[in-house]
Amino acid sequence: MSTILIVDDDERLRQSFERLLHEEGYEVLTAASGEAGLEAVKRRVPDLVIMDVRLPGMSGMEAFKAMREVDPKLSTIIMTAFGTTDTAIEATKLGAFDYILKPFDIPSVLNVIKQALEAGRFMHSRVEMDVPPKTTTSDALIGRSQSMQEVYKAIGRVAPTDATVLIRGESGTGKELVARAIYQHSLRAEKPFLVINCVAIPETLLESELFGYEKGAFTGAVNRRVGKIEQANGGTVFLDEIGDMPLSIQAKILRLLQEKSIERLGGREPIPVDVRIIAATNRNLEAALTEGRFREDLYYRLKVVTIELPPLRDRKNDIPLLCDYFLARFAADMGVENPGITNEARIAIADHTWPGNVRELANAIQKALIFSRGYPIRPEDISQAVRTEADRESAAASDKDNAVRQWVRENLVRGDRKELFSCLMDRFTEILLAEALELTHGNRTRAAKLLGISRPTLHSKMEKCGLSGYTAEEEE
Repeated sequence: MSTILIVDDDERLRQSFERLLHEEGYEVLTAASGEAGLEAVKRRVPDLVIMDVRLPGMSGMEAFKAMREVDPKLSTIIMTAFGTTDTAIEATKLGAFDYILKPFDIPSVLNVIKQALEAGRFMHSRVEMDVPPKTTTSDALIGRSQSMQEVYKAIGRVAPTDATVLIRGESGTGKELVARAIYQHSLRAEKPFLVINCVAIPETLLESELFGYEKGAFTGAVNRRVGKIEQANGGTVFLDEIGDMPLSIQAKILRLLQEKSIERLGGREPIPVDVRIIAATNRNLEAALTEGRFREDLYYRLKVVTIELPPLRDRKNDIPLLCDYFLARFAADMGVENPGITNEARIAIADHTWPGNVRELANAIQKALIFSRGYPIRPEDISQAVRTEADRESAAASDKDNAVRQWVRENLVRGDRKELFSCLMDRFTEILLAEALELTHGNRTRAAKLLGISRPTLHSKMEKCGLSGYTAEEEE
């Protein structure tokens, strides 16, 4: 369970945050001043601090700097009113994960909290290499094959340098673990390490996420925002799935590598930054070059050092070691005895092709451990675990799709309504909202989060669908 410290002199806000975060499954500590918050950090370093800029006595900025002396990697989110954003931006430049403006949208804040906790975990959780598999439950690169030995050597050689690194390998081979290992053994290990997934962030948002923006750069840009690259100044940025990065942003990454500077959206002045770039991809970049989807100049800038991660099928001798590691790790996570694995099950595992590589193997071992009910894992446990989840999900989705199709077909055949499309979409929206409200027992904040929309948007749609009288169990 992650621990979050709330530092704010507003008692009502502290109580609201405490209730909200408890519901999300976090352990919450509170402090009413910067001094009290600092003492709390000295007693027990939390996973995340959420702190107001304006505090009685020691200011939020002073407290932030003092907390960073206790733990330089402490993940921190700064809260600020619109008029004090300059202080929050300065804190972000000094290593705060992000800042949020009061009043804030709860789903958005929860998303930032999730990202900040993940960033903190990446910086604090060490990645072990080439260790006996039963001796650790930490994140680890496991394998004694020649190809994995070459990976370990490459990490050791490149980590102390500032060279740009390109990590290549199929999905599930452990590219993020390699990036974290390079960071943790580098001279920048006490500075930020930020992960940007170039696929997970929509293209329209990726540029502002990376480079930030100036006030008025676009509709909704009501204040300046520092991007992740500027925020990581002095540290390391891991660009995951860079093979899917849009060409327009590739040009800006090239400039960063060449000139060590960036420009915020809407800005005209270059901003010097000192970051190390580690990139990863499962794409065939050479084919992307030929097809004009990846810049040749960026390609050569990135591959100063290339680390190739082998697929699991090419290092089958490592599979027993990986099985032992995942069994020990998941048993410890679940608080159960490690039941072991039968020789027949090991043979079944060795015979599987593992298209999802180490990630698929880890998921299979975790499922098999659950299915085994405390007994040594058997071949049938493995069979049940590796039975393609996609097939089961596809079959279930197909049944649901058929039911929806039948409902649509019946309405189309009747053809007795004007503006049928709008009517059907309104009906579907009504069903979707009603189900979300049922699942959240009428809590509109959680329903909005479940649907991935803002609370005002939810209210607007509820009124349109005639659901505005829906009884809410509790509102944050």
